Amino acid sequence: MKISSWRTLAALVLALSCLVVLTVPALAFGPADERIYAGIDVSKWQGEIDFAAVAGDGIEVVYIRSSVGSSYVDPYFERNYAQAKANGLKVGFYHYVNARSVEEARQEAQFFAATVRGKQPECRLVMDFEYFGSLTVDQINAISRAFLETLQQASGKEVAIYSNSYQAANVFAADLAVYSLWVAEYGVSAPAANGKWSSWAGFQYTSTGRVSGISGNVDRDQFTQAMFMSGDTPCSSCEPYQLYTVRRGDTLSAIAQRFDTTVSALVQLNGIANPNLIYTGQVLKVPGTPQTTVQTYTVRQGDTLWGIARRFGTTVQYLAGVNHIADPSLIYPGQVLDIHVEQGGASGSYTVRAGDTLWGIAQRFGTSVSHLVALNGIANPSLIYPGQVIKL
Repeated sequence: MKISSWRTLAALVLALSCLVVLTVPALAFGPADERIYAGIDVSKWQGEIDFAAVAGDGIEVVYIRSSVGSSYVDPYFERNYAQAKANGLKVGFYHYVNARSVEEARQEAQFFAATVRGKQPECRLVMDFEYFGSLTVDQINAISRAFLETLQQASGKEVAIYSNSYQAANVFAADLAVYSLWVAEYGVSAPAANGKWSSWAGFQYTSTGRVSGISGNVDRDQFTQAMFMSGDTPCSSCEPYQLYTVRRGDTLSAIAQRFDTTVSALVQLNGIANPNLIYTGQVLKVPGTPQTTVQTYTVRQGDTLWGIARRFGTTVQYLAGVNHIADPSLIYPGQVLDIHVEQGGASGSYTVRAGDTLWGIAQRFGTSVSHLVALNGIANPSLIYPGQVIKL
């Protein structure tokens, strides 16, 4: 098409601009809920903090850096946690990821889970992965998925992602939007939409904040209920529940049937917005009395999984399954392992339900089909029936 004059060209550009504005709707991107909690996030860079003064200044939530990479624990982690809890602040932990491969991501997630084990955070565990070096977008997302899935499995807690607005929009994949987003963007009243997350759970709006009890600058944040563990606070009147880790191919309906409950009960107990959307590695609360009591062992220099298994009268396969260890030859000093699990019931048994398989039961209880066959004198591993009692 020939343009006869600059006025015609200008008119055409204006018309096209109006068309774009009219045909591309703005994406809404606000807080996940109306209640906003004033927060900060801290690490060793803030030095010694007077958390009584912090709480007195209106801060309600503090995210504490626990660890970096596969071996570094923030030197102020323990002190910050103890003092924040003592002064009534709601606490979350974040880990700075250095991984450059999926295997390193799994190691770091195990290390993060071990570092915070035994603590009682009110807020979700957070992946802080922001320096990518020469990694491709596909590699970044593979590392992120491995880290988040392993962390959730190893800790039994809900997890979230920290990202700046640019990386949320241009780096992290849309499937990661199943995790709550804590987004950073400075100098704005609200973060920019990224086309993947429909809302933010946390918003870091400055790195030069000032708060009583802290010398110098500190990151300031706004948090919503979506950054908190769903139903994390135990109470005497609450219904008991056990934990189940979602596996590939699971549906909420199938899980409900397996545990003799309803989809609506699972939705309510876990705060699930979309019953059709659950994901591998997600930890669900399931109505019923917890099935396990766990003995732990802290790995020491020179330990092997084979040696630990022999010491405690179990198998490498069992320990790897219970502790979600991808490579049984790779454990590290300081890692906390679940060693001995006694199933509920006087005899340590399980009653087969409709749809059960021996393989599925073995996976659920961290053992093997061959072990169950030998223990129960089962002639045909493919043939079990509802009501049959299996020794574990």
